[in-house]
Amino acid sequence: MSTVTIEKIKTIKTLNAIAESGLKVFNKDSFIIDNENENPDAFVVRSFNMHSLEFGDQLKAIARAGAGVNNIPVDKCTEQGIVVFNTPGANANAVKEMVITSLIASSRNLFAGIAWTKGLEGEGDQVPKLVEAGKKQFVGKEIKGKTLGVIGLGAIGALVANDALDLDMDVIGFDPFISVDTAWNLSRNVKRAMSIEQLFAESDYITVHVPFTPDTKGMFNKETFSIMKPGVHILNFSRGELVNEVDMAVALEDGIVGEYITDFPNENVLQMKNTIAIPHLGASTQESEENCAIMAARQVKEFLETGNIKNSVNFPNATLPYTGKRRVTAFHLNVPNMVGQITSAISGYHLNIADMVNRSRGDYAYTMIDIDNEVNGDILPSIEEKINQIEGIVTARII
Repeated sequence: MSTVTIEKIKTIKTLNAIAESGLKVFNKDSFIIDNENENPDAFVVRSFNMHSLEFGDQLKAIARAGAGVNNIPVDKCTEQGIVVFNTPGANANAVKEMVITSLIASSRNLFAGIAWTKGLEGEGDQVPKLVEAGKKQFVGKEIKGKTLGVIGLGAIGALVANDALDLDMDVIGFDPFISVDTAWNLSRNVKRAMSIEQLFAESDYITVHVPFTPDTKGMFNKETFSIMKPGVHILNFSRGELVNEVDMAVALEDGIVGEYITDFPNENVLQMKNTIAIPHLGASTQESEENCAIMAARQVKEFLETGNIKNSVNFPNATLPYTGKRRVTAFHLNVPNMVGQITSAISGYHLNIADMVNRSRGDYAYTMIDIDNEVNGDILPSIEEKINQIEGIVTARII
């Protein structure tokens, strides 16, 4: 059932510890942070699992302070007209640094060497001699001159590719959906792979930076391992589900994969040979958490105050400069004559339209309309009712 509301003081609820720098974005005159509220205007979350939650009729937005939204029931939100934001790029530098660190450390057998050295505790004066005698087992390889394959050239992948070039690696990238903004930021020295199979075949190291979808699930498997160079190192700082773990275990045993570095440990991973399991530290820096919190808060604040949408995963992105005039926003089915019906409902009250924008995304669309006249507050309920009667409206607001 469609809903229409007029904005007042907005309530924000957090379901995880959110950096204070992000919460400060919500000015106290217009927003209240109330974590006891059962029906807030917006949630700001990190990894809290929201799939079992029931959403109140006031909920308009959920912002994930991070890139992945697997913990949010996105389809349910879309059906109820709740915009879901994420923060792509806010943690990109943190993840990039972890990828580069792991790339070098794994190539030089640094993790295994450190663990072995720690085991010499208690050997007293013999430690230096034991170190000299045992270090040969940890002789590694330099990454200079080797080929790094980067799958996914978004915010993180582009940074990894550029820094790997600075380390004198050859870099080959694959991303059929690369954005114009990323293309501008990507070094021209990154070789373009015409297919993912080409990248698999040419790379000494492979790092993956794509979302988990039905199409990417298990993309690293027996078939794709057979294309790769023997002894390839695979780095996964995106999602554990991108890897078929049964096939990975066999590939590691057979030496087809020389090393698997993952930020997503589980019982299967911990039992694998030649695997470095990192406790999900990719984005775990103070700077990253603050960047994500600030970006998430700004997106929610902008949406609640103006209706503008940026970095939504389920609504179309749409921006209309806000001049302080009354603004009607509507999320609706993407069917013919919806905009005409909305504008007719407004003009029926002898109101002029100053500006408008309409954007679509799949089966849904989002419309913002600025009213040129001074609007008497007494007629707002009538305008609401008119809009509410339009078949296909999911949610609407008057700002």
